Amino acid sequence: MPRFARMLEEAYLLRGHEVKVWSPQPVAYQLVPSGRFSKWAGYVDQYILFPLWVRRQLKKQPSDTLYVFCDQALGPWVPLVKNKAHIVHVHDLLALRSALGDVPENPTSWSGRIYQRYIRRGFKQAKHFISISNKTRDDLHHFGQVSAINSHVVYNGFNYPYSPMAKADAMRVLSDANLPAHFDGMLLHLGGSQWYKNLAGVIRIYIEYVNAEKNPLPLWCISPNPNPRVQALLKQVPSNGKVLFFQGIDNHALQAAYSLARAFVFPSLAEGFGWPIIEAQACGCPVLTSDAAPMNEIGGVACAYIPVLKPKDDAELWAKNASNTLIALLSLHDAARNKRVARGLTHVQQFNAEHAIESYLNHYQQVMLTTSHS
Repeated sequence: MPRFARMLEEAYLLRGHEVKVWSPQPVAYQLVPSGRFSKWAGYVDQYILFPLWVRRQLKKQPSDTLYVFCDQALGPWVPLVKNKAHIVHVHDLLALRSALGDVPENPTSWSGRIYQRYIRRGFKQAKHFISISNKTRDDLHHFGQVSAINSHVVYNGFNYPYSPMAKADAMRVLSDANLPAHFDGMLLHLGGSQWYKNLAGVIRIYIEYVNAEKNPLPLWCISPNPNPRVQALLKQVPSNGKVLFFQGIDNHALQAAYSLARAFVFPSLAEGFGWPIIEAQACGCPVLTSDAAPMNEIGGVACAYIPVLKPKDDAELWAKNASNTLIALLSLHDAARNKRVARGLTHVQQFNAEHAIESYLNHYQQVMLTTSHS
C-alpha cells in the first residue's frame, strides 16, 4: 500500500497536480517502541490521534480537494470525508471473506472477525470505488455490501518493465545472482506464505510430474522457506526431482528466471489480481494457473488452466490431473509453444502503468464532477 501511494503521488505530481499523503505518525509508538504495549501504542496513533489530526486538516483544505484512499483497509477513516469528494482503491477482499466464513481454508480469530467488520463498516460509507479486477469488484459489492455511485475496474499496470530475455543473458543474470541456472530451464513458482498461494498444491503437482517423467526439470520456488506441512510433502518428492527455495531475488533476476523457465506453476486458490501470471507472460513463459476468477480473468486465453483445489477434493487426484496438464504444456512443439507465448505477450499489453494512471485520473475527475453537482 505505501508503494502504491508513492506511485500515485509521483505520477500526479509530474502531471502538475498538488498531492499530499496523509498517514498515521508514530507519536505514541515512539514512547513505547517495544514490549507488550507497543502494539496498543500503534493503535492509539492510528485510531485516536490520526483521526483528530485529520479533522483539523480538513478545515484547511480547499473545496476542490479529492480524498483518495489507497486501500479499502483504510475504511475506518472513510467516514471522516464521506460527505466530501472521495474515492477508494480496492485491492482484494480475501481477509473480509475469511472473516465472514466464506473461506474455510483460512479460519479467522474472533478479533480478526471484529476488525474486518470494523473496516467494512467504514468503507461501506464510501460512494466511489476503483477495483483491480472484476472479481474484486464483485466481492466488494457482495461481501462489502457497498452502495456505490461509481464502481469501476482498472487493471494494475506493471511496476517493472518485464520482457523476454535471451537465454544466454538470462543464464548470465542468474549466475551473477548466485542462482544455479541450467540451460534446459526449470519449472518456476512465485508466491508468499499465504494460504491462498497453495504452495502445498505446487509440491503435490511436482511430485506427480516427477513420477511421470524420466528426466524431470527442477522446481524453483521463489517464496519463504517451507512450513512443516510443505516440508512433509517435500519428503515425498522422488529422488530424481529437485525443489529449491529462494528469497530476496530482485526484479532483474526475476525477469531472467521467468525468461528461462519452461513453465510457471501458479495454482492459486484465490487472488485479488495475480501479478505473477502477467509477469511470467510478459517474459514469454507459459503459465499453468487456476481456472477461476481473477486468475482466468487476468491470465486470458494464453494460460493453461486447471480446476481450483477445493477443501473436499481428492488432493492426489487433483495433483495428478494438474500434472498431466503441465506435461502437455511442456510437450508443445515449437510452433504451438511460440503461438502460446505470442498470445501471452499480446495479452499483457493491456496492463500498462501509464494507462492505469490515466484511467485513475479520469475516474477522479468524474468523482469531482459528481460531487460538485450533488
